Amino acid sequence: MSRDFPFRQYPAVPVPKDLPLLPARKPESHKGDYGLALIVGGSVGMAGAAALAGLAALRSGAGLVRLAVPEPCRELIASFEPSYMVVGLPADQAGRLSLDALPLIEELVRPATAVALGPGLGRSPELTQLVGQLYANLDRPMVLDADGLNALAESGRVGTPPPAPRILTPHPGEFSRLSGGIKPQPAERTSYTHQYASHWGVVLVLKGHQTCISDGQQTWVNPTGNPGMATGGTGDVLTGIITALLCQGLAPAEAARLGVYVHGLAGDLAAAQLGQISLIASDLIRFLPEAFQMLHSQALSSPSG
Repeated sequence: MSRDFPFRQYPAVPVPKDLPLLPARKPESHKGDYGLALIVGGSVGMAGAAALAGLAALRSGAGLVRLAVPEPCRELIASFEPSYMVVGLPADQAGRLSLDALPLIEELVRPATAVALGPGLGRSPELTQLVGQLYANLDRPMVLDADGLNALAESGRVGTPPPAPRILTPHPGEFSRLSGGIKPQPAERTSYTHQYASHWGVVLVLKGHQTCISDGQQTWVNPTGNPGMATGGTGDVLTGIITALLCQGLAPAEAARLGVYVHGLAGDLAAAQLGQISLIASDLIRFLPEAFQMLHSQALSSPSG
């Protein structure tokens, strides 16, 4: 039988000794054992962001992936991939989710294991209310990115104790909006990530060169990734990866740390073949299987594996 992604021996990669890894899958397992990822996002003109997050969640091992998107985008987003499910929700005149979508999202959350909020969401006063209420009230682990973070900053809810874990994944500009204008210098990134993860009661992923991850107690600096990943859509891919890892039972800080590492490793593998200049976000999804296999190979070959 042929395989799209054949297992092979990989050269050694720098894997931190304490990097969390997914456990091996049991032979008798089924899709329900690997969780349902609910991704809320998309808008007219940014439908691809939600699709990228959904594809990344599938390639990162989620058992089921459902996308909750504005009705005008539903058919387009569904056309990207037949393996995920797509639900159309009420939209405003600009093709963004409206506040009327709130009760429907709350229903969709009931069977979900983890939620992603933000890819391609767009911005509007209704979205600010929608995100603020979802952040404060949903009792599922949640990953926030992109316009989900911008709406959260505008809602004034950041720092509100949520009923379930929250993982925030800002780039420096989004972090500045969340924190009221703070723009950390490179040497300050680690300390600010630690400080605000603790202050907000979240797992914080401050993206950029040597992305910093903190749960407010421990802080890590990620060794993978390259400048070719500075292109639209790569953050949406990271959101899907982390959400899928939550669905498979990793704790929030573990999911964030492994997700950032694998995301960067897929980018490094893609850049090695395609070059940094030509790298696009969908290339990361193409190389995710190889990145996960590479980690698996290293774990098997390590003295503790």
